Amino acid sequence: MAPRTRLQVDTARTVITYNQSPDIPFDRSINPYRGCEHGCAYCFARPSHAWLGLSPGLDFETRLFWKPDAPRCLETELAHPAYRPGPIALGVNTDAWQPVERQTGLTRELLQILAVCRHPLSTITKSALIERDIDVLGSMAEHGIVKVMVSITTLDATLARRLEPRAASPARRLEALRKLAEAGIPTGVMFAPLIPGLNDHELEAVLAAAASAGARSAGWVLLRLPHEVEPLFTEWLEVHVPDRAGRVLSLIGQTRGGQRYDARFGHRMRGEGPLATLYEQRMSVASRRLGLAAPQPPLRSDLFMPPRRDERQGELF
Repeated sequence: MAPRTRLQVDTARTVITYNQSPDIPFDRSINPYRGCEHGCAYCFARPSHAWLGLSPGLDFETRLFWKPDAPRCLETELAHPAYRPGPIALGVNTDAWQPVERQTGLTRELLQILAVCRHPLSTITKSALIERDIDVLGSMAEHGIVKVMVSITTLDATLARRLEPRAASPARRLEALRKLAEAGIPTGVMFAPLIPGLNDHELEAVLAAAASAGARSAGWVLLRLPHEVEPLFTEWLEVHVPDRAGRVLSLIGQTRGGQRYDARFGHRMRGEGPLATLYEQRMSVASRRLGLAAPQPPLRSDLFMPPRRDERQGELF
């Protein structure tokens, strides 16, 4: 039985978050929710709940925060005279299409604003609920302002249910990817996280399945275990794959300079050492073979139209 979700209001005054990280291909993002019902054992965002005085474990999965004022905030920020458009990454911290989105519709409202303003958008999800918004995403694709990545960690349904207990099954994610691609929406597959000794052997198979479903590009991220995630994931290994736990942790150390995690820019996403280099080479070879390595057109920013001002306010000229 799935644990009961509690939804609370996040009173943030802004919705666009900016970053200067050299490890990620965007400088701004929107996260409609804090916490995530998917309950992925490896989620790097779990420590953010500790900042709120809550548990990075069960609280992260069941005590969610949403931003009902986010659409209004987004319109205000996009309308600011100093705003300059650039691709916004939606739901990169926690999934924008997690189950609670069926109740709030918040992500769809944000999409509709971005579509009307013709603002470029990239997003990643492991939820089949994204199919609901194919109409909006399809209209954005016609203008070259959207790209969707579908996260697929494994093709093993049993492992997926243990590792990502309330996320869509691998088969449903592939089906969602196929529907997005058939609608003309540029799609890719994100093999993330790559977990040494657990799912690393599936890299080529996941990319092949995604390519057959219509993916045009592929990416990967090595398992990250910051702060409280490390003991939580170690406990998960000992409970669910006790015969492999020691080997998985040993291999993780081989990609992290003997540690469980390395937060340095340039290392946190890919790791280092012979094993990490091998993963990079396998990804490169498989992507080229499957047609997933061709450069994709950049998202357009020149079509951006700021939100209309309040029509009750008259024009000066």
